Amino acid sequence: MIPELLLPAGSLEKLNYAIEYGADAVYFGVIDFSLRTMRKGDIITYDNIKQAVDLAHSKGAKAYMTLNIFAYNKDIQRLEEKIDIIKDAKPDAIILSDFGIFKIVQKNMPETEIHISTQTNILNYEAVKFWRDLGASRCILARELPLKNVAEIKEKVPDMELEIFVHGAQCVAYSGRCLLSDYMTNGERKANQGGCSQPCRWSYKFVEETRPGEYYEIEQDERGSHIFSPKDLALINYIPQLAEAGVDSLKIEGRTKSLYYVCATARAYRTALDDYKNKTAPKFNYMEELEKIGNRGYTQGFYFGNNNSESYSYDISKGLAGADFLAIIKDKVENYYSVKIKNKIYLNDDVEIITPQKTLQAKVIKIINKNNESTDVANTNEELKIFLDNNDFDHKYALIRTIGIKNKR
Repeated sequence: MIPELLLPAGSLEKLNYAIEYGADAVYFGVIDFSLRTMRKGDIITYDNIKQAVDLAHSKGAKAYMTLNIFAYNKDIQRLEEKIDIIKDAKPDAIILSDFGIFKIVQKNMPETEIHISTQTNILNYEAVKFWRDLGASRCILARELPLKNVAEIKEKVPDMELEIFVHGAQCVAYSGRCLLSDYMTNGERKANQGGCSQPCRWSYKFVEETRPGEYYEIEQDERGSHIFSPKDLALINYIPQLAEAGVDSLKIEGRTKSLYYVCATARAYRTALDDYKNKTAPKFNYMEELEKIGNRGYTQGFYFGNNNSESYSYDISKGLAGADFLAIIKDKVENYYSVKIKNKIYLNDDVEIITPQKTLQAKVIKIINKNNESTDVANTNEELKIFLDNNDFDHKYALIRTIGIKNKR
């Protein structure tokens, strides 16, 4: 069995690109009910939920909607007001963790599959049986499980789909059950209400003195000490083991991350899955490809029993990108490309083109600005024309990035 590849869709654009780059399914949320909410930009809202689901279906992919907050009374009341809109959109599944939300979804959307969020800390086969008997079709297991336990759960409950996270940022708390953000922001940014400020990534300088006779000084340098900050998860080199364990869906974290992140991770994992399916040698170095996106260093987490001090990022708060995302290619007219610039591009720059099918290198041989004048630089957020010396690619859904890996960790 080849597991489903599940990608985040923080916007209609990301949803579209995720599928083009290889996702079998996408998951998205809306403000008020999701643990990863953006409040500005090209986001998915109640006004375009149906459009999002229809777009996924038109491309042969599934669309899952997250309603996985820890719900208060006001959240239940709001959901009751919005449930008809969600029902009309016809998502393939609802991802949830709260019993009250479970009841509302099951009552109003009896034909829709229910996937149980990792927020419920599912660690054993009896818990999976519990959710199955309530009517759920899939459990998203806790990230703290060794893979051998995942395999045992599948053996004990073969009629239940199992989903695991395989890539992206990890939470320092158990399956995301964290109160740090609530506390550090005086309740203004509640982690389990979609507002996490990620205080685990902040730089702390303190000394632990509460244990009598065990004076423990936290080591730090001029950048402080990032003792709570786990490295990012990356299981791309373990696709065979995941498939053999009976995992049904491989989930990539990152609904608030960039379009480039979505495309690059989707393409890498799609290629790895296809190489496994076809029993062919890797088409490229998977991990090297993933180092070209923002990351805090990579770890296999708890899955293989080697989660130790090497699994934490002690030096940085934010992920460092191995390659800079330079531009989105919007169209091709005659011998030039219309592009949206994300980071500066200079005349004669050597760049890498990434498409759903392949990557290749090219040189920028001409830049034409919006005034139809030649220029030596394309600035961030400009929309203009560029000419390349290599046009051997399908420009649709193509992105431009820098060559090689900088900030190698």
